[in-house]
Amino acid sequence: MRELNRRRLDLVSVASQARQDGFGPNIRELLASGRQSYSFEFFPPKDDAGERLLWRTIRELEPLRPTFVSVTYGAGGSTRDRTVRLTGQIAGETTLTPVGHLTCVSHSRDELRTVIGSYAASGVRNMLALRGDPPGGPGAPWRRHPKGLDHAVELVGLIRSLGDFCVGVAAFPDKHPEARDLESDAGALAAKFAAGASFAVTQLFFRPDDYFALVDRAGAAGSKMTIIPGIMPITNLNQIRRFSELSGALVPEEVTARLTPLDDDPAGLRAEGVRIATELCQSLLARGAPGLHFYTLNRSTATREIFANLQGANSQVAAHAVGSAPLLP
Repeated sequence: MRELNRRRLDLVSVASQARQDGFGPNIRELLASGRQSYSFEFFPPKDDAGERLLWRTIRELEPLRPTFVSVTYGAGGSTRDRTVRLTGQIAGETTLTPVGHLTCVSHSRDELRTVIGSYAASGVRNMLALRGDPPGGPGAPWRRHPKGLDHAVELVGLIRSLGDFCVGVAAFPDKHPEARDLESDAGALAAKFAAGASFAVTQLFFRPDDYFALVDRAGAAGSKMTIIPGIMPITNLNQIRRFSELSGALVPEEVTARLTPLDDDPAGLRAEGVRIATELCQSLLARGAPGLHFYTLNRSTATREIFANLQGANSQVAAHAVGSAPLLP
């Protein structure tokens, strides 16, 4: 609606002023404005065809004026160079504010310093510090690089020691798979805040209560970070089951009950998945969530549909979001 659109324009104004002042906008300051945040996450393509698809998606989402976007590392840090290059290109060739991903996986401290320097040289001042999955994949024992770091909290400290960077971290509504319990998981999040993290983005989840319970636990543990809920639209049931296995997030029975009957109807399942994600987003925003972070899987259509649903069918932005967004030069 008009109010939501006005809030987006206010955020764009803050970002534009920051660029005029000679530095990239600070996510911490954007979130502190109290305006609802909308952001999109992409994964690094494996080849040139995938990169073309990613850039099409970026250009289609750019008119929605997100607060920030990010490109993840591949498994085991395997796409580090491509991720850093793409993030720098987003900073230099689009109107978007990129957040640089960084993980501890298979990196020495010197290599991490090099990556941070590469981001900074490209104008990237916001970073997401993650430990990352074990080199053997989720469920395998964690093995740090002999000259590297063990935990995300150490990476937060390293980034903050090297410059005036704004650092985000991960949060887990269902707790980190390796955490002993919910309380110790909240304590780890609070430790990241104490080390200098300014905001957190959650793993995917499906129940609003799980998100707000995480916010309460983190606050009780001493964290004052803004926690942004991470949303993944369900467009393929097997895919979401796989992501849930990898992340430890649970797909609730009430969600699978709506989707399982549509397993042989891809179009129907996709439409229902968009409805489920829209309902989740509406509930989160109505109850005071600071914004939404969409895991796009490098495709824009479902995300734009949800975005349009949130803004109202009669809004000009909604019409643009679901229409054929132009590919900008």
